[in-house]
Amino acid sequence: MSHDAVAALPDCTEDLPVTLDALPSTRPAAAPTSGRRPRVGLSLAALALGGFGIGTTEFATMGVLPDIASGTGQSIPTAGHLISAYALGVVVGAPLLAVAGARLPRKALLLLLMTAFAAANLASALAPGFGTLLAARFLSGLPHGAYFGIASVVAASLVAPQRRGWAVSMMMLGLTVANVLGVPVSTLLGQGLGWRSTFAVVAVIGALTVAAVALLVPPTPLEHGASAARELGALGRLQVWLTLLVGAVGFGGFFAVYSYITPTLTDVTGYRESAVPVVLAVFGIGMTLGNLLGGRLADWSVDRSIAGGLVAVVVVLATFPLTARSVVPAAVSVLLLGATGSAMIPALQTRLMDVAGDAQSLAAAANHSALNIANALGAWLGGVVIAAGHGYTSPALVGVGLALGGLLVLGAAVAQAGLTRRPGRLAQA
Repeated sequence: MSHDAVAALPDCTEDLPVTLDALPSTRPAAAPTSGRRPRVGLSLAALALGGFGIGTTEFATMGVLPDIASGTGQSIPTAGHLISAYALGVVVGAPLLAVAGARLPRKALLLLLMTAFAAANLASALAPGFGTLLAARFLSGLPHGAYFGIASVVAASLVAPQRRGWAVSMMMLGLTVANVLGVPVSTLLGQGLGWRSTFAVVAVIGALTVAAVALLVPPTPLEHGASAARELGALGRLQVWLTLLVGAVGFGGFFAVYSYITPTLTDVTGYRESAVPVVLAVFGIGMTLGNLLGGRLADWSVDRSIAGGLVAVVVVLATFPLTARSVVPAAVSVLLLGATGSAMIPALQTRLMDVAGDAQSLAAAANHSALNIANALGAWLGGVVIAAGHGYTSPALVGVGLALGGLLVLGAAVAQAGLTRRPGRLAQA
């Protein structure tokens, strides 16, 4: 798909009869007045702090995995089950907790989710054996998707409807900054003081987030008619499923490469192992820049932003087998991979809130279940081609196929939305 084709793609979410400004959580009255604008930044920073803690615990586990394996008497592959347990917790917890908390004011639900997150990470730090650590990592993952989903809806409600993409990207900034600061620092701390200190630090970040949200995020009264049944109504909308599928398939290309980036950099590019954390920090910088750009693009056009992001991922991945063989081009590709992948997230999150009608919490939370499915799908398919003897750059070509698949699903979603544009139709689609 060419750049001109992306530019010509209709943005059906701009014409949806169900838009955020028509929903209870984002009525103009809920947007900040001129007297409240200074607090919006503080509120978004408080929400982003939770994302910083979540991003740190999700990715730092990989950095201290050898230390955990040694400390618990397990092999590294067995210790890797801790990563799978966390991802499973995200997939299960995102929809389950969003529905279970449907009758709670959103601020109260955020406080409960982050309290549970802090407690589960403290349990990880204090786990007496591998079995209890495995259970604690599963519990740590449960609040992940629900927190980001509810925080996205709250962030969008703090600003005018035309700025909701920017607000979501600001809330997500903590997750991307975690890859630049939180993960390297907590990994070094875990290697120096023991792996338990990594989870202890995350527990402290969680506790600080509870305090920040309590003090800085404005009250969110319970919505009229809020219920588990209403949230489950999102699952009856085809547009919700198609948008989730875009993330689950299209984003898999991103993870197909990132899952094996360390052995690729050492065995193919020729980086020393000690230089890999620096390149991964470059990846985090790319994610941060992409997230900031993605928020602005989402406010311009949701569908075009997703399509453009997928096209950019295809270009980066298609050239990766060549650029990965040289030190500087490989670092540039890693930067661009982080930027193009994360640039799509605010638009995906915003599209889900647009098409979910009055069931935004479940739809927004389910986005992170879809992204973790993409993580598992990309890593698995990438592993298959590596095991088949095609080398560490072969997952990039798998990623191209997945990103193109995401484009096809997006095209189907846009076409289906075009058929149901008449008032009252899309809400049932």
